[in-house]
Amino acid sequence: MPGIIPALSALAAVTNDIELGPCIALAPLYNPIRLAEDIATIDLIAGGRTTLGFGIGSNIDLLNAFGIAGDERVDRLTDTIDVIRGAWSEGSLNYESNFHETPADIDVTPKPAHDVPIMFGGVAKPAVRRAARIGDGWCAPQSLPLEAIRKRVADIETVRENEEIDGDFQVYLVLDGFVGDSHELAWETMREGYFYTTRRYAEIDSGEPVDELSTEQKQDLKEQAIFGTPEQVVDELQTYRDALGDDVHIIFRSYHPNIGTEEMASCIRRLGDEVRPELVRA
Repeated sequence: MPGIIPALSALAAVTNDIELGPCIALAPLYNPIRLAEDIATIDLIAGGRTTLGFGIGSNIDLLNAFGIAGDERVDRLTDTIDVIRGAWSEGSLNYESNFHETPADIDVTPKPAHDVPIMFGGVAKPAVRRAARIGDGWCAPQSLPLEAIRKRVADIETVRENEEIDGDFQVYLVLDGFVGDSHELAWETMREGYFYTTRRYAEIDSGEPVDELSTEQKQDLKEQAIFGTPEQVVDELQTYRDALGDDVHIIFRSYHPNIGTEEMASCIRRLGDEVRPELVRA
């Protein structure tokens, strides 16, 4: 989604309970002061329901197109975090950015309605451990097997315990799927858009056209997806709860290109009305 800030603002104005935020924003591409102001504004509109998801970006060509060197990604990420946290603190920024001409004595407004958690993507060990050290959460992609997710969560817990890092830490999990009238219809609805998105990411990573996925790739993707009737989706999601515990946030990605707005809206309503009540515990 290219217009993530206006979209989040619109969602903040017409929702009451759901958590809102980008998953994920590529930190090197943003001016951190402007982003701090935008996210704080959304958080005020939403009454304190915002989480800021960050990543460093895997497509070096994209970063180069914006004049950003690939080997600066991690440094730009940590610099952005320091600027944003300084902007959201009381008083002046009190930080001199290494990449942006921002006076340390400015007082950035508005301040958010609550302490906005900062969540990180990434699957490599350095990225996961960076999330453990400087973040408030980590987001796992669906492509990561459940056992690999569990190992990374254990690693995060070990890092935070060994380095005596206090505070809450939230684990997020992105799952592609769809809720429909049957297992077959749900898969038929999401399949082509799901495959298309996978091909596009493959093209971005490789720099080469990907006209078709192999039969094996398609089967793997089908096995990774969570789809079917509300009851079937609940059963599949319960597998993740059994493996990772209760305190895990599921980001259920129901947008698949060309399925149509009405189909997607129906899926979202069924997630809220029929799936969520079966999983959320008081």
